Amino acid sequence: MATKEEYVRKPEWLKIKLNTNENYTDLKKMMREKNLNTVCEEAKCPNIHECWAVRRTATFMILGQVCTRACRFCAVKTGLPTELDLEEPERVADSVQLMNLKHAVITVVARDDLKDGGAGVLAETIRAIRRKNPFTTIEVLPSDMGGVEENLRMVMDARPDILNHNIETVRELTPRVRARATYERSLEFLRRAKEMQPDIPTKSSIMIGLGETKEQIIETMDDLRANNVDIMTIGQYLQPTKKHIKVQKYYHPSEFEELREIALTKGFSHVEAGPLVRSSYHADEQVNAASKQKQNNG
Repeated sequence: MATKEEYVRKPEWLKIKLNTNENYTDLKKMMREKNLNTVCEEAKCPNIHECWAVRRTATFMILGQVCTRACRFCAVKTGLPTELDLEEPERVADSVQLMNLKHAVITVVARDDLKDGGAGVLAETIRAIRRKNPFTTIEVLPSDMGGVEENLRMVMDARPDILNHNIETVRELTPRVRARATYERSLEFLRRAKEMQPDIPTKSSIMIGLGETKEQIIETMDDLRANNVDIMTIGQYLQPTKKHIKVQKYYHPSEFEELREIALTKGFSHVEAGPLVRSSYHADEQVNAASKQKQNNG
């Protein structure tokens, strides 16, 4: 017998506009030719058509297509990853150059099989992009890399423009939603990043619709600000397949706007909130907002 939550219908405001223009097809072709992965495709992001076809931005996913963790919300394949591709940083940098990106977002699958959690390849990717694209701003989105301080330091020493690490959900739901990661370790990761490089903005994202309360969302905002996180994104959780955790609620755009206003009063320099908002949604605008705030504070 079907359970009640299976009948939570997807509302009208979640309709996605498809756009497969020349930008979209060119980008898809280049990704295949360069043997590169994007989280846009692997995680079934609802904004892929807007980002690829209209904004011409993409989030590169390095260290392979297979993640060592099996989070219950994520569509990325899980299992035992293949060997490291040490030429990947140069290919990513070449692609950033070909695309003439103003802002590049680099995410990684969790690689718990590696001692450094993939930090070395991520740091080299930042350096490779800097060499070939000195005017491109770089945002990185690593896993917690096992909570090992040296791994985080390796990434921060390469000086990305934004360090993004997602808290994903509220404290109470973390054990059910995330695999291996913990709420406290994510907060610690973000706090340490800021301590290592105080001038680099930090960012985190939460999905809602998993059964959390409004009070728990606000508590998460407070926890992020207590650990000096600068930028926050809030988006609607969408169930990628029937095997994944079910949606408990679809939030109305007006509820997202209210949450955005609350977050701004907490002191975040920039907040994106909406049904289709994802961690790197309009990331180019966020880095601009963060740098303006830095100038104002300086």
